[in-house]
Amino acid sequence: MSVRMAYVRRRLQDHGMQVDEAPEDDEVRETYNFAPGYNGAVYRAALPSHRSHAAEQDEHEHEHAGAPSQEHAPKSPTETQGGGQATPIYKIQSMKWGLIPFWTKRQPDYGSLMRTINCRDDSLIEDRGMWTSMKRRKRCVVVCQGFYEWLKKGPGGKEKIPHYIKRKDGDLMFLAGLWDSVSYEGSEDMLYTYTIITTSSNQYLQFLHDRMPVILEPNSEQMKTWLDPTRTTWSKELQSLLKPYEGELECYPVPKEVGKVGNNSPDFIIPLKENKGNIANFFANAKKKAEPQAKTGEVQDESQDIVSTGVKREHPRDTGDIVDSDRKKVKTETTPSPKKAGSETTPKKQTRSATHNPRLTKKTEAKKPTQGSQRITKFFGK
Repeated sequence: MSVRMAYVRRRLQDHGMQVDEAPEDDEVRETYNFAPGYNGAVYRAALPSHRSHAAEQDEHEHEHAGAPSQEHAPKSPTETQGGGQATPIYKIQSMKWGLIPFWTKRQPDYGSLMRTINCRDDSLIEDRGMWTSMKRRKRCVVVCQGFYEWLKKGPGGKEKIPHYIKRKDGDLMFLAGLWDSVSYEGSEDMLYTYTIITTSSNQYLQFLHDRMPVILEPNSEQMKTWLDPTRTTWSKELQSLLKPYEGELECYPVPKEVGKVGNNSPDFIIPLKENKGNIANFFANAKKKAEPQAKTGEVQDESQDIVSTGVKREHPRDTGDIVDSDRKKVKTETTPSPKKAGSETTPKKQTRSATHNPRLTKKTEAKKPTQGSQRITKFFGK
């Protein structure tokens, strides 16, 4: 995200969402190009717990084996030691993107991390697998402004055009996710990580990709059900929440520079055609300014009145610029000395392509685009 946590907290509260805790601004990565491994903002619910981390890990191990132990199972998820009902707290927490399961002994390599940035909704249907303990007790919502996806074009899909997808109303976006915590061997530090759940793409985004993240409306009944910490059994009701988004979205191409990790610019979330810093638009505007205005006129008898001819530029179809209908007229200059009859025009300058700029002195072959760094901001490719 490119906004501060103070803004995120205020927007959640504006939607009527309870926020009891929130991280400092510097605990969450503030960027226009969010990549796996970065710390993002995760909204989740929690119940007061007096159990030790070791007891929780022991319970996780039984769940992972597929047979939860009654000995280690809590008496009631809503019951405190004093016998009263526990009141959930809701927090925004800084977590790293790319889920690392609790049983991991040492830090995984980057390739392993990339395999857990997303979780397919159909992988949660069966009550088994690596997501079992998380889907029961560790459901969350990932807060963001939007996400990127690449449109494959050309032979073999070699040309990849990045697109930015956001809510039509421009508000924050809430993606269904799962989280977990892990402490590596020999370390007492607790690392919190998350994954984003994907589902089939809706009709609006089918042209772009066959998958999309599960998007929940803020403070909706669906979001409340998803975050409810008292629901510790995976059910058809929870599974039914994982469906294509039915609200309005906006999708448009953005600069290709977003595909390289480390690049960061507000231009990455601005439509390509409206981006003044884009090279194609730069040359298009330069071409428009460089177009000569033709002079017209015939040599007349000096005794006749001099007629000035107005020249109006045609409105270009491929730009959104407004042509001023009251543009100044260009006058035909005459002098007392005789001139040859006919119209005189200034030679038209050779224009340059917006995407290919050959030298004027000699022809050169177009260079093939370099591959560049491997694109890893394709969020929802699974």
